[in-house]
Amino acid sequence: MKGKLSPFLVLLAAILWGTTGTTQALAPETAHPIAIGATRLAVGGIFLVLIVLIIGKFNFKNWPIKTTILASMSMALYQPLFFSAVSITGVAIGTVVAIGSAPILSGLIEWLYLKIRPSKVWWYSTFLSILGCLMLFGNKESVYVDPVGIIMSLGAGLSFASYTLISRNLVVNHSSLSVVAVVFTLSAIFLSPFLFIFDMSWITSFRGVSVSLQLGIMATGIAYLLFAKGLIHVSSSTAVTLALAEPLTAALLGVFILGEYLNRTSWLGIFLLMLGIGILIWSSKNSGSQKELELVQNE
Repeated sequence: MKGKLSPFLVLLAAILWGTTGTTQALAPETAHPIAIGATRLAVGGIFLVLIVLIIGKFNFKNWPIKTTILASMSMALYQPLFFSAVSITGVAIGTVVAIGSAPILSGLIEWLYLKIRPSKVWWYSTFLSILGCLMLFGNKESVYVDPVGIIMSLGAGLSFASYTLISRNLVVNHSSLSVVAVVFTLSAIFLSPFLFIFDMSWITSFRGVSVSLQLGIMATGIAYLLFAKGLIHVSSSTAVTLALAEPLTAALLGVFILGEYLNRTSWLGIFLLMLGIGILIWSSKNSGSQKELELVQNE
C-alpha cells in the first residue's frame, strides 16, 4: 500500500511547492527573492529539527556525511540559481528551462551512472509534461533569452535532479524525517550569508512572518518530507517528472487567487501537464501491482 501511495506523496509535495509563487507575490515589496529563498530553508530546517527532537527519531549511527553534504549543497545551490535565472531571463523562460530540464537531466543521470534505463512510458509522460509546461508559460510574457540566465536555469535543473537522486539513496537507508531535517538545516547554513547581504526588515511585519512560516513549514518542511517519503518507492526520474505539478499548481492559484488570465494555449498546456502526470502515476501503480504479484508468486 505504501508503494502505491508514493507517487501521490510526491505529487502532493509538488502541489505544496506550487504555492510558493502565490505566497511570494503576497510578501512585502522589500523582500528580495533570494532572501525569501534563504529564509524559507532556515524556517523549514528549524521546523524539521524541532519535530525530530520532539519525536526523538534520530540516529547518527552509520550516517553518510559525504552524501548528506552533497544533497545539502544541491538544495542550497538550487535557490539562488533559480531566482537569479528568473530575474535575468524572465519568469517564463527561467521556469521552463529549470523545471523542464530537471526530469531529462535526472533520467540521463540515472541512465549513465546507475545504468537504469528510463521506460518508454516515462519518456512519453515527461515529453507531454514538458510540452505542457512550455505552452503554459510561453504566453506569459515577451520571450527574452539571455545565455547567462539559461545557464543558471540549467544549473538549477541539475541541482534539483542531483538533490533528488542523492536524497533517494539517503531515505532508503535512514528515516525520511531525519534526512530532510539534516539536509535542510545544512542547506540553510550554506545560504545564511544571504540573510546578512539583503534587507531583512520585512520579516518583522505580520505579512513577513506569515509568508516565512507558510513557505518554511508548508512549502518546504512538510513538502520535502512528503517528497522524501515518496522517493523510497519511486525512482528519482519519475519523482522529478511528477514534480512538474508545481508550475501547474502555481498557474491555477494565479488564476483563482491572484486573478491572472490564461489564454487557450496555456489551458491546453495545463491539460497536457495533467495528462503526462496522470500517465506516470497510472504506470507507477501498475508497476507496483506487478511487483507485488511477482513477490506473491515467488513465495
